[in-house]
Amino acid sequence: MKKILSILLTINCSLSFAQTKTDTAKRLNEVIIKPYFSSQSLLRSTGSIGLIDQGTIEKQPSNSLVSAINTISGVRMEERSPGSYRLSIRGSLLRSPFGIRNVKIYFDDFPLTDAGGNSYLNALDIAGAGQLQILKGPHGSIFGANSGGVILIQPQDIPDSTLATVKLEGGSFGSFHQTTFINKQFNKYTLGITQAYQRSDGYRDHSGMGRKYFQLQQKWDYAKYANLKSLIFYSDLHYNTPGGLTAAQLLTKPEGSRTATLATKSAIEQRAGIYNKTLYGGISNSWAISEHFKHVIALFSSYTDFKNPFITNYEKRKEFTLGLRSYLEYSNKSDAANLRFNVGVESMQTSTDFNNYNNNFGIQGAVQASDRLKAKSNFAFAHLSADIAQKLLIELSASANLYGYNYESLAPVAIAKQTKRFSTQLMPRLALSYLFNKELSLRASVSKGYSPPTLSEVRASNNVTNVDLQPEKGWNYETGVRVKAMQNRIYADLTGFYYHLKNAIVRRVDENVTEYFVNAGGTKQWGLETSLSYWILTERNTGFLKGLQLKNSYTLSKFKFDKYLNNSDNYSGNSLTGVPKVSVVTSLEARLPKSIYLFAQHNYTSSIPLNDANTVFAHKYHLLQAKAGIKNFRLGSLPLEIFAGADNLLNQKYSLGNDLNAIGGRYFNAAAIRSFYGGLVIKIQ
Repeated sequence: MKKILSILLTINCSLSFAQTKTDTAKRLNEVIIKPYFSSQSLLRSTGSIGLIDQGTIEKQPSNSLVSAINTISGVRMEERSPGSYRLSIRGSLLRSPFGIRNVKIYFDDFPLTDAGGNSYLNALDIAGAGQLQILKGPHGSIFGANSGGVILIQPQDIPDSTLATVKLEGGSFGSFHQTTFINKQFNKYTLGITQAYQRSDGYRDHSGMGRKYFQLQQKWDYAKYANLKSLIFYSDLHYNTPGGLTAAQLLTKPEGSRTATLATKSAIEQRAGIYNKTLYGGISNSWAISEHFKHVIALFSSYTDFKNPFITNYEKRKEFTLGLRSYLEYSNKSDAANLRFNVGVESMQTSTDFNNYNNNFGIQGAVQASDRLKAKSNFAFAHLSADIAQKLLIELSASANLYGYNYESLAPVAIAKQTKRFSTQLMPRLALSYLFNKELSLRASVSKGYSPPTLSEVRASNNVTNVDLQPEKGWNYETGVRVKAMQNRIYADLTGFYYHLKNAIVRRVDENVTEYFVNAGGTKQWGLETSLSYWILTERNTGFLKGLQLKNSYTLSKFKFDKYLNNSDNYSGNSLTGVPKVSVVTSLEARLPKSIYLFAQHNYTSSIPLNDANTVFAHKYHLLQAKAGIKNFRLGSLPLEIFAGADNLLNQKYSLGNDLNAIGGRYFNAAAIRSFYGGLVIKIQ
């Protein structure tokens, strides 16, 4: 390690001397984010925020968000098979056998998470996203119920000029991804169209996927101080689910799928998979009423047709969501302080028809159960931001949350509609940051997390509506320091936190291999997160090496169960299931003449407990990936970017997306071995 540091310092000194001598380096801009209504410097932000910009996304394979999101400390994304996402922030994976729960996601001005608590992030194509801001820890004060965190997704920016971009990428295991982005400016009206198609055969048997995607963005500046925006997308996603493997199967035939037993058929026989067709639309109006007042209102709706032939049943769901989000902002700037006050509401409801049938080799059979549930999520919020002398930034916010659901059973026994309401929850957040100088800031915050059970947990695959399931909640305390130095060449962030969660919702599996959820004690989560970005050599116009950037993220998670009893078993003090203790991601990017770039990234993940008893662990692994390309390459008059890359260069055998507390020891979902990809980008203006 000392040798590596000395080499880096030597390179830095020599390159810095050369840069000073030629004086051709480009000036680095400060990172600006918009997590809480207004834009602010990342250095001064009061929260722990991970930023994934378009540049980060472009360095990764375009078939998945996993590699890009896992560069953020404290965040872990998994993909059990192509298209099957799972995501957790600071250990929030515990209650998510698949999908994303207790994390709130917004797409532009609109909540992607429905009132029932589900987020279909895998419905989106990467081409539709321009930037992701990940707010770690509970942020229910202005974003409503969540105990893990919030993800704010911004669509690609629509330039002022006409632009058409086409990207083609293909690779191992039959992977292919095609995207088209077209935008047009008509005076005060802009239009952006995104179309994408993706497919893959998958590394494992029965793990193929396909997605058709279309997205429409519009913005109309109909008045000097007002504009109207709309966002519509349609996604048609299908992926097969090969099922979990035992440890022996992972070693001998990792590419295999779940086999049949005396009691159950195989994944292939049952044609296990997910079919998800989602139509989402939203429209928002922003009006600067005066110098001090601004009003924003957004209306949104979605419809999802969901089918899941599984080993033990064939599930069908039809989900309809309708909602509104609106807030009024007051701002006042003076020499002494900049004040900003926001007050607003968010209200939505999601109606879901749950229908379960026998699965006769992938064909719908006789009905097992049929239920209707309607979730209602309503909260009012207020947010005060005071920037005193551009040194001390204080943020005080809170929300009052009302959540409940109606449920009725149609089969096998009809039960009249009933209502379940949870008590109103106040979710406050107090945070501050202090700027000591232009290069150093300290911050601290305390916030309350609260997450009611999702409809998929209330009415799980055991076909029982569990009205006894209660929300999980807790308090999060954190502090941190940020440093930027050498004219923005170095940026470092250190965060420490403690989160005490009570009434934790955990997954259980019964003797029929169907799941259900219970409240089981809580968790005590001590964590340390760091991130580093260092331009060893800033971008310049001369020399062979025109830019060299090092990035690193480190996560230490000392997460333990607290007062956790499972029948006669006491798991208190055990490590939190599904959470690695340590993960480290390091990358290096070099920029060479003629717009050539080289990129390499290493991911180390420590062993992961796979059951609550901590008797089974997934082994640690090292992932190495690389990418090289040429930008501004011309084929005649046609501008191109050509690239090629490789993933899992060390050919590690590992599981990315483990089935926690699995019956029969089927914990593992083998990830792909060494793979390669390549493609091109065409941009026409």
